[in-house]
Amino acid sequence: MSDSLQVQLRKGVLEMCVLALLAKQDGYAYDIASRLAEAIGMGEGTIYPLMRRMQTDGLVKTYLEESSSGPPRKYYQLTKAGRDALTAQANDWNTFTADVARILASARSDDEQKKSKGWCDD
Repeated sequence: MSDSLQVQLRKGVLEMCVLALLAKQDGYAYDIASRLAEAIGMGEGTIYPLMRRMQTDGLVKTYLEESSSGPPRKYYQLTKAGRDALTAQANDWNTFTADVARILASARSDDEQKKSKGWCDD
């Protein structure tokens, strides 16, 4: 897969992935960024503006928790609106990926038919 396609796909699913991570457990921005980097190779710099926007949009709320390694950490927690958004985005994603899979399967099927008939795109 080309680097530019990977970047666009990551950007397109970033909010949904953050919502999914927060559905499992609350987290602070650096922790969320680390989990995203491990899971999909997303960089840390993109998470902070997203978290602010999600808070402004009412998808997450925050609370402070003491840290043994420094100042208190700001934790993010899903709101009901965030859970609803995750459900809607996951449904949209599943529909979209199924549609893309059908298109790709159709293209493979067409290719196999052409090859079996001896057609060539050279």
